[in-house]
Amino acid sequence: MGTKSEQTKERILQEAWKLFAKKGYQAVTMTDICEKTGLSRGGLYRYYAGTGEIFSELLSREYVISDRMDRQESAAAILDDMLAEIRGEIMDKEMSLSLAIYEYANLGNEQLFQKINENARRRWISLIRYGKQTGEFLEVDEERVVDCILYYYQGLRLWSRVIPFGKETAERYVEMVREMLRGDAYKDA
Repeated sequence: MGTKSEQTKERILQEAWKLFAKKGYQAVTMTDICEKTGLSRGGLYRYYAGTGEIFSELLSREYVISDRMDRQESAAAILDDMLAEIRGEIMDKEMSLSLAIYEYANLGNEQLFQKINENARRRWISLIRYGKQTGEFLEVDEERVVDCILYYYQGLRLWSRVIPFGKETAERYVEMVREMLRGDAYKDA
């Protein structure tokens, strides 16, 4: 479960995520986060110097797949887990950081987003290469497929703030990714 310090930090990040998703980046204060977590200002500042540091850490979190590939798990299973998480994000506009991300980027934080984008590209490319090596994925142009995966998803996340996407929209995205990588668009059981 981790140390008490790690648990507190995780609670801060979870509550901050909810606040940023609801209010955007600029409207969230350290006082808001204190109220949500029950920490004193001094307690919160022990972990983070400000909302920018918290938001940056939230954005830097990654879906880790390298350990799963090292254990030689199925590429299709890893893909399915990633797509299940993405499906949930598309359908839950209340948990979208899209507005906060846009605000944060416009404050001169473009380099962070370039790094996050590059990490996401590397993660997807490594999964695609792994899936091709195991014979589970088609021979595809990795760069083109990754562009479609990432930017189709980002568009859905951004627009989910103003357009209520239902399950069918999320399913179309998932099916498109599966079809590009596996040649099928099978439905979950």
